[in-house]
Amino acid sequence: MSLERFRKQGGFTLLELLIIIVIVGILGLLIIPNIIDAPKKNRDAQRKTDLRGIQKGLEDYFVANNSYPIASAPAPVDVALAATLSKEPNPIIKPLPTDPNHAKTTPYTYVSDGKTYKLEACLEIPGDNGTNVVAKSNYTYATCKTAAFQLVNAN
Repeated sequence: MSLERFRKQGGFTLLELLIIIVIVGILGLLIIPNIIDAPKKNRDAQRKTDLRGIQKGLEDYFVANNSYPIASAPAPVDVALAATLSKEPNPIIKPLPTDPNHAKTTPYTYVSDGKTYKLEACLEIPGDNGTNVVAKSNYTYATCKTAAFQLVNAN
């Protein structure tokens, strides 16, 4: 009688439990990488937005002065452009943006001969192959391990 009572009780078989574990594992493998990469993707999006904002400021500067601020060697944006774009009393960009994770990555860089310029930021996501993304070998600073976002102007 006790054996019959055990068979009538509800529960999961070992096979059902294994199937559930496999399904949960597969879902975990699909979801976890997206959760881990989300902050990196957000920082990369912020970098691209920052450089486009700086680009707009440089174009405004060009309209007013008929040339871009000169920086003969690649330099961090906050050093190369602070005196020109953030100058009081009429700053074009205030404050100049900095890399959202600048403690671990290279800063935004700027180089210009007065007629053309190049803005760069090192990206964290290696698979980013969108517009204006270039290979790390084309990036000014050798510490970029993935790819760089470049905005180049040639007037």
